[in-house]
Amino acid sequence: MKLIAGAISLALLSLSPTAFAKDIKVTSPDGGLQISLSTDKAGALKYSATKDGKTVLEPSRLGLEISGAPALEGAVKIKNVRRSTFDETWAPVWGEEDSIRNHYNELAVEYEQSGRKLGVVFRVFDDGFGFRYEFPRQSGLENFTITNELTEFAFPEAYRSWSIPAEKVNYYEGLYRELPLDSIGKASTPITIEGNGMVMALHEANLTDYAALNVEAQPGTHTLKAELTPWSTGELVFVTDTRVSPWRTLIVADSVPEMMLSRIMLNLNEPCAIENTEWIQPQRYIGVWWCYHKRTHTWGNGPKHGATTENVKRYMDFAARHGFGGVLVEGWNKDWWTYDFSFTEPYDDFDTDSICEYGRKLGVDFISHHETGSKVENYENQLDDAFKYCRDKGIRYVKTGYTTPLLDGKERHSSQFGVRHMRKVLETAAKYGVNIDNHEPVMPTGIQRTYPNLMTQEGVRGQEWDAWNKAGGNPPSHTVTIPFTRGLAGPMDFTPVTFDFENKILPDTRVNTTLAKQLALFLILYSPLQMASDMIENYERNPGPLVFVESCPTDWSKTLYPEAEIGKYITVARKDKNSDDWFVAGATGDDARTASFSLDFLDPDTVYTATIYRDGPDADWETNPYPVTIERKDVDSHTRLEIPIARSGGFAIRLMKK
Repeated sequence: MKLIAGAISLALLSLSPTAFAKDIKVTSPDGGLQISLSTDKAGALKYSATKDGKTVLEPSRLGLEISGAPALEGAVKIKNVRRSTFDETWAPVWGEEDSIRNHYNELAVEYEQSGRKLGVVFRVFDDGFGFRYEFPRQSGLENFTITNELTEFAFPEAYRSWSIPAEKVNYYEGLYRELPLDSIGKASTPITIEGNGMVMALHEANLTDYAALNVEAQPGTHTLKAELTPWSTGELVFVTDTRVSPWRTLIVADSVPEMMLSRIMLNLNEPCAIENTEWIQPQRYIGVWWCYHKRTHTWGNGPKHGATTENVKRYMDFAARHGFGGVLVEGWNKDWWTYDFSFTEPYDDFDTDSICEYGRKLGVDFISHHETGSKVENYENQLDDAFKYCRDKGIRYVKTGYTTPLLDGKERHSSQFGVRHMRKVLETAAKYGVNIDNHEPVMPTGIQRTYPNLMTQEGVRGQEWDAWNKAGGNPPSHTVTIPFTRGLAGPMDFTPVTFDFENKILPDTRVNTTLAKQLALFLILYSPLQMASDMIENYERNPGPLVFVESCPTDWSKTLYPEAEIGKYITVARKDKNSDDWFVAGATGDDARTASFSLDFLDPDTVYTATIYRDGPDADWETNPYPVTIERKDVDSHTRLEIPIARSGGFAIRLMKK
């Protein structure tokens, strides 16, 4: 991370315990968004929010219930209020743009309850806000346990929303439901919300040594209350050295494209903690992976073992010919049959040294895989050895996995136990110069700003569901919903670009898109470490569309959303960080439509060649998914494109200066 520019101002105001004669307020830098802090008749601390005179949140409860120390009871007494303004522009190591402005007004309130000092801090941006609790160490509040977080989000109406349930959905791999807010039950964040001319997204930032945030709709109200993921013993958070909570965040935007470009979550994380980041490099890659889901090969050793030296070198040859930077190899290490994995011992038919040397000569990374089976103790006992092994072999990328719902048979992934473990893995990997693709993760919260070696994560119902889901695979609307929901939390390893939709194992399950939409998803579903999912044989049979994937970067200097409607359609435009090229892609859900958008983002007075990959004649995801029309035309910043898109179809464009 490079700081481009910054400025800060500070003011301190001491208040008496009767300070709430009127509300304490803080506004966004542009004055449009306002947060008000108050107490109710019982002395409970509450906050509310408005934007341009419209109610965003009605008075909403703040506070905690604890054990291990005398209860926090009685009225809140305000002791000090501190206001400040901060403005910087910083450069992420990788991302959807090459610079991010971090501009907010801050309100920090120190209050006293039951004789102990606590704090709440609000940071208000033009496009939303975040707040967190602070727990200064003091007599009577040393180490303690949070048993209930009282935080509420009291919306004025039952706006429509998109969310996944927090229970009975493993690894966040659910279909997002469109429901009124008061009908969502207990849901995981992020939750996307539309109402009263606003588009909002509720989530959290900088989840460190705490339990992940879920919310539950309160009966008979439009209020969502925080419900943290508990330990197996019922406690929520053991507060020891980390004396702040994560930030509770709410993006508040006037349009869907504006919401998509909010960087509040990243701005509420700490700057990069890694001094030398040259080894952190985005890339596109392929993998010995889809063959397992299609059951032509096995993860474990035997006659159909996929991770053999010969097969991996074959994939590396393909990667080198077609511009892929790496090959993911699952099933290389002992022992896949028992899940008592070794992370330094390969199977006998996998020669790590030979493969790494072969890849170095080709310029292709061996991307390793650490499936743990959620046996955390086994993994942590080997953690330093595992990443030292990677460093010694020149392995720069590791995909981690936790394919059992309970860690060590008892703790949930999004509990404080899981959060602590995932951070330990990330920090250990950074120590040895290894980038992480985290599967079955805790929902992302922007930690990649601080540790950019956390390049991507799953936490989404990805493309593998199109291979083995007995209900038929991901529905057409899924991939035009997740950019506006899960995608707001950070990069997602969905693994798009399957070219062959036939399924001999489950004939009624398939990829429910056109081939052109698969190309589009490579650009739409953002990940700096982006995998093309299919087996190389299927790419070799269809080289024309593959050219777009071969040319598409994964690191960007600018991103725009020319048109978008949640669950219906999306068009995204991204500029390559390392050239003057632009890439544009669009996709639909259940309905066909014609995309219509201007190219006014192009450099003026400049002619570009547009190479367009779009749904071919009579393309339809159900009846005729494969036709792709490839055409070229000259365009400039005055051009408006009209591109017909099939049901669950798409298009992808590369724009190059002539």
